[in-house]
Amino acid sequence: MKFAILILGAPYSSQAPFSALEFCRAAITNKHEIHRVFLYRDAVQLSTRLATPPQDEIDIYGEWVAFSKEHNIEIITCIAAAARRGMIDDSEAKRHNKDTFNMDGAYQLSGLGQLVEANLIANRLVTFGA
Repeated sequence: MKFAILILGAPYSSQAPFSALEFCRAAITNKHEIHRVFLYRDAVQLSTRLATPPQDEIDIYGEWVAFSKEHNIEIITCIAAAARRGMIDDSEAKRHNKDTFNMDGAYQLSGLGQLVEANLIANRLVTFGA
């Protein structure tokens, strides 16, 4: 089965990013495919490269980056939701004349069309968060 994943909840204030990661790991282990992960609403905060969680807590940011690289899974961050929350990549920083950016290179900024396309291609869209 081919899954598309939609995450809505913020890291650490919501269980959504961790639950989605565990679901994706289980799906891969059971020979399913993750077509795309889409971050929307507060979940866009997951794409920061600046978070430094305490050593005694799971580094959900690092876990997602490692998982996406290991399994070659595309993670899209909604550009509108990200911009509202101050999350920008290098390209957007230059476009808006900002002196720095805070998005990890493992994530791609794009629009809701990527979510619609993932929903069309996948057999199931699974949503985490409210």
